[in-house]
Amino acid sequence: MKSLYAIIIALFLFSCSKEEDKILPTERSLTESVYSSVIIQPDSLYQVFSIVSGIVDQNLVEEGVVVKKNQPIIQIINNTPQLNTKNAKLALEFAKENYKGNATILKSIKDEIVAAKLTYKNDSVNFLRQQNLWKQQIGSKVEFDKRKLQYQLSANNLKMLQSKYNQTKNELETTLHQANNNYQTSLINTKDFTIKSKINGKVYELKKEPGEIVNTLESLALLGSESHFIIELLVDEVDIIRISKQQQVIINLDAYQDQVFTGKVTKIYPKKDERNQTFKVEATFDTPPKTLYPGLSGEANIIIAKKENVLTIPKNYINNDNKVKTENGFVQVVIGLQNLEFVEILSGITKETYIYKLEQ
Repeated sequence: MKSLYAIIIALFLFSCSKEEDKILPTERSLTESVYSSVIIQPDSLYQVFSIVSGIVDQNLVEEGVVVKKNQPIIQIINNTPQLNTKNAKLALEFAKENYKGNATILKSIKDEIVAAKLTYKNDSVNFLRQQNLWKQQIGSKVEFDKRKLQYQLSANNLKMLQSKYNQTKNELETTLHQANNNYQTSLINTKDFTIKSKINGKVYELKKEPGEIVNTLESLALLGSESHFIIELLVDEVDIIRISKQQQVIINLDAYQDQVFTGKVTKIYPKKDERNQTFKVEATFDTPPKTLYPGLSGEANIIIAKKENVLTIPKNYINNDNKVKTENGFVQVVIGLQNLEFVEILSGITKETYIYKLEQ
C-alpha cells in the first residue's frame, strides 16, 4: 500500500515538473546589445617625450595640477649642446669670413682672372697681328704657330679660372648655408631642454625625479584633458560589424556600482588588436560622473536594436538549429533580436503554442 502511494506521489511530482517546464511565448520589449569591457581615459591623452638626452634638473609642476599650452613642465640639463652651439657659431663665422672677408679665397681667384684677362688680351693682339702678317706671306710659319698656341693657352686658362671661381663660390655658399643650419639647429637643441605642455590640460603622471637620466625613448610624463573623458571599449571581432557611430551605450563603472550611465559611440578604430582579437571603439558620456580618473574600469552594452511588443521565448527553450519542442514535436522557428535571456520569434509558433524546456 505504501509502495503504491509513493508511486502516485512520484507521478504527481513528475507531472508537475513537466507542467512547470511547459510555457507560452510572451510579448515584451526586447533590446539587443553587444557587450564590451570599459576603460576611462582623458581626452587628448599623450605621453611626453624629450627629443634630447640629459638629466632631470627640476619638475616645474606637480601631478594633478592644471597647465596651459606651452607652459614649461620639466627642465633638463646637459652641457654638451651648449658646447656644440659654441663650436657651430665658430664654424659659421669662419664660413662667413671665407665667403665675405677681405682675404677670401674668391678675391685671390678674382685677381688671377684679372691677370689672365690681360694676358689673353695681349696674346690675342699678338696672334691677330701675326695672322695678318702671315696672310701677306710675311714672317715664318713657326712664329705664327707660336703666337696661335700662346693665344689658345691664355684663352683656356681664362676659362678655367672663371670656372674655378664659379665652382669655389658655390662651394663656399653651400658651406656657409650648412654652417648656418648647424648653428640654428644647435640653438633649437639648447631650447629643447625645457619641455613644455602641448595642450591645455592636466598633469596625470610625472615619471622622472630630479637627478634621473633622460633619453629620447622613455616617457617623462602623462598629460590629458582635465574635464573631457573618453570611454574606451574593446569589442570582439565577431561583433564589430554591428557597431556604428551614434549607437547608444549603457555603462556600468566599478567605482559607481549603484549607478548606470549612458553615452554615444563616437569613433571606431579600423585596426584589430591581434593580441586579444578585439577592435577599439570610443564613446562619450551623455552626462559624465562628477569625478573621473584615468584607468577607471567597468563594462558596457552597446545597443544594436530595440523593439516593442515582440513575441519572445527564453533562450534555453531553443536549440542551436533554431528549433523548439512543442506538443507536436520539434518545430523550426525564425528568430530576430536576442539578448542574454530572450530571443525574438518572427515565425514558426504563435503566442498560443506551448513549448517545452530543452534537456541540458
